[in-house]
Amino acid sequence: MDEALLRSLIPSVLAVLVRRGADFAAAEDAVQDALVEAVRVWPAGPPRDAKGWLVTVAWRKFLDATRADTARRRREDLVDEEPAPGPVPGVDDTLQLYFLCAHPSLTPSSAVALTLRAVGGLTTRQIAEAYLVPEATMAQRISRAKRTVSGLGAPPARTRPGAGGRFDRPGDVSTVLRVLYLVFNEGYSGDLDLAAEAVRLTRQLAAAIDHPEVAGLLALMLLHHARRAARTAPDGSLVPLAEQDRGRWDTGAIAEGVEILQAALARDRLGEFQAQAAIAALHADAPTAEETDWVQIVEWYDELTGLTDSPVVRLNRAVAVGEADGPRAGLAALAELDDSLPRYAAVAAYLHERAGDLTTAARLYAEAARKATDVLERDHLTRRAARLNTRLDADRPR
Repeated sequence: MDEALLRSLIPSVLAVLVRRGADFAAAEDAVQDALVEAVRVWPAGPPRDAKGWLVTVAWRKFLDATRADTARRRREDLVDEEPAPGPVPGVDDTLQLYFLCAHPSLTPSSAVALTLRAVGGLTTRQIAEAYLVPEATMAQRISRAKRTVSGLGAPPARTRPGAGGRFDRPGDVSTVLRVLYLVFNEGYSGDLDLAAEAVRLTRQLAAAIDHPEVAGLLALMLLHHARRAARTAPDGSLVPLAEQDRGRWDTGAIAEGVEILQAALARDRLGEFQAQAAIAALHADAPTAEETDWVQIVEWYDELTGLTDSPVVRLNRAVAVGEADGPRAGLAALAELDDSLPRYAAVAAYLHERAGDLTTAARLYAEAARKATDVLERDHLTRRAARLNTRLDADRPR
């Protein structure tokens, strides 16, 4: 039994049923029933057309359920004629499924969970473990999301003919990309690597949509993911970018990310994910932290600020300014921002430490640690505060 094949076919089979008129929740149930049937009968004789077999069986499961519930749901118009078994037309149904899972009526957390379930083919248990919540809680979240999108239909995804299809609705693409970016940023928890799963799903989307921002997001993910092995020490503690062993970075993923980014940038349709990827590429290109081209990174942050006007981008820009023009310049840029921003205290602490004001830096590191929501980041900030306080104690007159 090829479990990887089954999983890869789930979104396209589900999308076929939705396109034929099944509501999302009923279609998802039918596909799961078909998968159970496949596990039962395929070992004895796998079909030549796996997708066609799953579509046929899933549609029959849906029709059986519909006929049993006809009086209440009044869906007689869907059961008049069952499509004949055979090869499934090569329509890009999976693309529609992406947009359905990123429907604007869903909350971001629900959209992420539904995407992992429907497009990723993950079990509710896997998703719950990745989010460190009870399986029943995640089941309720996914069930509510399915009920929300059932009957709504996906926003139309118009493409023009051509290799991979060229997408005409960048706003729609943006919604899907933000959901995938949320998946990626969940990081690595439980038995499921959500970052790797996000890369896989974005590759799938990039194969279906010829859009520079899709390529930009894929490049960004690859460039960040390439540093994964160096992000933590053997004891599990966080290792900042400047202190990472660059020999542990995945050079193959970096090369692929840079190549994808260059092709996207060459199309001269800059978007925020391309700009973020360009910054990540400059970090990846530097042989050492000291050789990082901070001047060019500041320029890319200027581009990104123009695209998003995001306070978080401005916060990260202040760090880059501090590296390019000195910590005092970075603190001046930081002073223009709201000090209630997440990670403001951590950035201020770093810049004060670079400027030699260790007392202020230690106080701000401790403040940032109290506000941190990520355990690794909190422990890292606590250690930095303790280290500076130790130095200050050692320098005090006895």
